[in-house]
Amino acid sequence: MNTILEKEFLSPQVFRMKVEAPEIAKKRKAGQFIILRVNESGERIPLTIADADPAAGWIELVVQAVGATTKALSEKKAGDSIIDMAGPLGRPTHIEKHGTVVMVGGGIGIAPAHPIAQAMKAAGNTVISILGGRSKELVIMEDKMRAASDEVIITTDDGSYGTKGLVTDAIQKLIDGGRKIDMVIAIGPPVMMKFVSLLTKKYNIPTQVSLNTIMIDGTGMCGGCRVTVGNESKFVCVDGPEFDGHLVNFDEMIQRLGMYRDLEKESLDHACKIGLDR
Repeated sequence: MNTILEKEFLSPQVFRMKVEAPEIAKKRKAGQFIILRVNESGERIPLTIADADPAAGWIELVVQAVGATTKALSEKKAGDSIIDMAGPLGRPTHIEKHGTVVMVGGGIGIAPAHPIAQAMKAAGNTVISILGGRSKELVIMEDKMRAASDEVIITTDDGSYGTKGLVTDAIQKLIDGGRKIDMVIAIGPPVMMKFVSLLTKKYNIPTQVSLNTIMIDGTGMCGGCRVTVGNESKFVCVDGPEFDGHLVNFDEMIQRLGMYRDLEKESLDHACKIGLDR
């Protein structure tokens, strides 16, 4: 079992926790993830490692409570345990000196953007981080992203913080201002990543996206995380989670993500009812 060392809410639905996981902390690299179960009867869910300390033996997870499992995880406290955790999984981000790297994090996607920004800056890149959210409360980890970046730009859909607009507006402004961008890495809602990729494709800016699809075993056996990239089938768990954003079939991925929405809602409603009954 993995003991929760720290737990705090960053917004009403988003929380972070430090979890004891010494072997994972030693081996993890930027861009990798874990799969955990909250309890014996729980489903397996993938979560990106937002930070880690190999010496202290912990990893940090940042989670949005949107389904039955993430809600159950949100109710855990420091000192509680997570029954099992597998990782690190997935291919690490390829880190090299590109020049100027624009990190785009949308909502909960800011968390997995953090270790990549750290690694890119350590490799000698100029890192510009664009953090976006529907509102101010969904712009998370600002202090950590500032520490990992040379420049931070914040956008919110409703204008409650930073500049009103979308992350694509911020990218366009950088391009229009003559900033040379050598690489864009976008992590967040699929629709956001789709439109970031469409924009950067117009300017031939290499773009990587980190995909968070339906995932069960994390070893490529179940096929639940299958996506189409450049007319080829890829498994996010073993071939990714990062792919060339200009080649990803986002429309197909978005459609597949919506296939189980009704069942997910039913599961969450059932979990909430059990909680109330107790």
